[in-house]
Amino acid sequence: MTFTDKPDGLQQSLDQESLLHRMIKQIRRSLDLQEILTTTVSQVRLFLGADRVKVYRFDADGSGEVIAESIHEQRLPSLLGQHFPVNDIPQEAREMFLLAQQRSIVDVVNGKIGLSPLHSKETGKRLQTNIYYRQVDPCHIEYLKAMGVQSSLVIPILDCDLQEKSAKPKLWGLLVSHQREPRQILKRELKVLQQVADQVAIAIAQSNLLTAARVKQEREATINRVTTLLHKLPTIQLQGALEEVITAFGGVGGRLYIEQSQELYTWGDQPKLPYQLDSSIIEQHLVWKNWMAECKQGNIWATADLYKEPRLEVLALAFRSTQIRGLMVIPLHYREKFIGVLSIFRSEFETEILWAGRCEENQRQLLPQLSFEVWREQRKGQAPEWKPEDISLAQALYDHFSMAIQQQQMYKQVQALNTNLELRVQEQTAELEKSLLFTKLLKQVTEHIRRTLDLQATLQSIVREVRPLLNSDRVLIFQLKSKSVIVEEINGNWQSVLGVNTPPECFPDEYTRLYFQNRVRAINNVTTASLSECHREFLQSLQVQANLIVPINIGMELWGLLIAHECEAPRDWQDAEIDLLQQLGDQAAIAIQQAQLYEQTCDAETEARNQAAQLEHTLHELQETQARLIHTEKMSGLGQLVAGVAHEINNPVNFIYGNLCHATDYTEQLLEILRLYQLHYPHPHSEISAAIKAIDFEFLVEDLPKIMTSMQVGTDRIRSIVLSLRNFSRLDEAENKRVDLHEGIDNTLLILQHRLKANSEFSGIEVIKDYGNIPRVECYAGQMNQVFMNILSNAIDALVMGNGGLRAKELRTRDKGNNPYPIPTIHISTKISADNSRLLIRICDNGPGMTEEVKKRIFDPFYTTKPVGKGTGLGLAISYQIIVEKHGGIMECISEPGKGTEFWIEIPVKLPAKTNSQSR
Repeated sequence: MTFTDKPDGLQQSLDQESLLHRMIKQIRRSLDLQEILTTTVSQVRLFLGADRVKVYRFDADGSGEVIAESIHEQRLPSLLGQHFPVNDIPQEAREMFLLAQQRSIVDVVNGKIGLSPLHSKETGKRLQTNIYYRQVDPCHIEYLKAMGVQSSLVIPILDCDLQEKSAKPKLWGLLVSHQREPRQILKRELKVLQQVADQVAIAIAQSNLLTAARVKQEREATINRVTTLLHKLPTIQLQGALEEVITAFGGVGGRLYIEQSQELYTWGDQPKLPYQLDSSIIEQHLVWKNWMAECKQGNIWATADLYKEPRLEVLALAFRSTQIRGLMVIPLHYREKFIGVLSIFRSEFETEILWAGRCEENQRQLLPQLSFEVWREQRKGQAPEWKPEDISLAQALYDHFSMAIQQQQMYKQVQALNTNLELRVQEQTAELEKSLLFTKLLKQVTEHIRRTLDLQATLQSIVREVRPLLNSDRVLIFQLKSKSVIVEEINGNWQSVLGVNTPPECFPDEYTRLYFQNRVRAINNVTTASLSECHREFLQSLQVQANLIVPINIGMELWGLLIAHECEAPRDWQDAEIDLLQQLGDQAAIAIQQAQLYEQTCDAETEARNQAAQLEHTLHELQETQARLIHTEKMSGLGQLVAGVAHEINNPVNFIYGNLCHATDYTEQLLEILRLYQLHYPHPHSEISAAIKAIDFEFLVEDLPKIMTSMQVGTDRIRSIVLSLRNFSRLDEAENKRVDLHEGIDNTLLILQHRLKANSEFSGIEVIKDYGNIPRVECYAGQMNQVFMNILSNAIDALVMGNGGLRAKELRTRDKGNNPYPIPTIHISTKISADNSRLLIRICDNGPGMTEEVKKRIFDPFYTTKPVGKGTGLGLAISYQIIVEKHGGIMECISEPGKGTEFWIEIPVKLPAKTNSQSR
């Protein structure tokens, strides 16, 4: 083998002593291991004139990684940062690297490998530097060819623990040189490189010592900071200490739970128990408590993946929504007593690993790698490992937290004892001050509630003054006579009990007798007090949890009760409070008695005034009733007259109507006989002929049947008019019954027909009927006809007054479009409501309408807009009374000047029972 030329034109070998001097100087000058390794590969490459020199470090899983590299002019591809699988370096070779510190030199061209052990494998003694060549495994040759290497040199790097002299060295890594051309390695070069590897081993040991020292220093600093926070009385900083510990462990969250006080301190990411589990705090869950009960004092429990722990199978649900995967639990004890637990959380993480041509796990893995194409592996959801130094730090913190929590609890107990002593002194002082205050305030309240003689104001003043004195939620006065609450004063958003009646069965007469004997009842807790179930439920329905009751006795009578309610929570009523309320009850009795005497005097005066006003009101009602009776009597007399006339006319009309059919038959028979005479005696006597000619016999025969027919039509007309008069008067229908209101409207229109027809002075009124399909309505038919008569009569009067100068001739002209006046029209419509319970009747006209002032008064008695002698002003007032009071309906008027008038009548299809009884 021949030497290759050195790069950069170097023709001679670097002096080995100069190389070693620079390496030792670099190691002493720098404490950064990476910087030392980078310098090492650079100097070794220059020394050997190699194409690539690298440092290969073994990982814990057996795989390796290139952590330092130097390449000459990029003659070979870079391997820096790439990982190599475990089987790239066989286990036998690793053992030789460690036991014999064996160096290997591979000559790819000749297929040989040179082995140079530093120590004997059998005896362990150091050997001379010799190189033994033999044939190399073809797989190894193919492996190096795939990397583009023709010559390689590998020297092991060992790691020795300088603090432990008996500790055996470990295989830390390899120093590797690659040439893309054949190259012979000399013994002196191998010796120099071995010395360089020894210096690197020293640098690694120093780096480990430095790292350990720094870790120890950080651990002690953390303990000092936590200790300062934990033992800083009287304000122990548990929250700050927790945050400091989480930061020291590199956690993303943590929590400190104290068992006795059930306090929980948290920081960072936190688990959250789902609603299906028993408790919202994980430390209070039964599974966690059982686990803590099994933990021995001083034990630290840590897991890198909490989802793989069987005992956390249930509680792991709480961590699903977080990135937490690593968990350390430090149970805290003081003298074998469990006092709390400290938990530290670590988050899962992801890594990317560059593999130098790593193959899949199959048969290809058994063959040498033919390609070193970079393969990127992503590892997700990895769990951080808890190192021995983490457990050691946790052990140190265990004692400090346990002592601090116990110290805090003892301090709180001492503080509580001191506070109790202070509270007792304050309470006794407050009781004395309260007694003096009650005496002073009692005098003020007594003067205030006696200041007014108005009973209601007095009662309200009592509860308003008493409530703040007792600082209760509600104070009320219960009157025995009305058996209800008559006044109250509430503090807060509690429900009002004003007007609430007490259930009689819950308060027997025995209670009244005891209260009359000045019994005072204090109930501190409604739930546990000795009460009847009815009494307890009644108080709970009023939100009462405690109450205080004193009687108000006036003379020989129990007037009522003065009651204080506590609604927020149960309350122990103090003797001073009971005595105060009892004295206020006595003062209230005096004030109420005075107010009652004054109220009786005022009531007597008010009663006298009311009697005078009542007499005046009665006189006014008598006047109105008299006017209505006069009108009603007139309508009744008119109805009787109409009924009498109809009855008298009906008799002769019935006689004529009944005989007309017979007269018609007789006339037809006589005419038939005359026809037969003409047929059989065509030549009558001259005197008969003269008589036939004189009477115009042919016309008589033709006209006589027509006359009989006309008489028949006339009598039918008279009979229908008589029937309408009888139906309108309804004298035989005083009680309510189901009738057809369409018939009543039609009968009214028939009676008013003469006013609707056109004449020489008036153009006439057009009536439009829009009848709906309505049922028979239960009502007072005669009174309803009276309403229709009043409304239609007023509508006709309004149309006649508004179109009084419009004659028939002008009507004909208007039809041609030459007159702006509309045709006088009355529109009548009826319909049933959607639920078939009420009937709507609308009567409207297109008259002049009325103003708002007139419309407001049209239902007032004696109000009329007609000329003197034309109206009484009672028609619409009586109609309103019939619709609203008699039938329980609605009557409204809708009108505007120039837009006509509409009356809206709505009555129930069936009269309400109350209306029926009132009508009777």
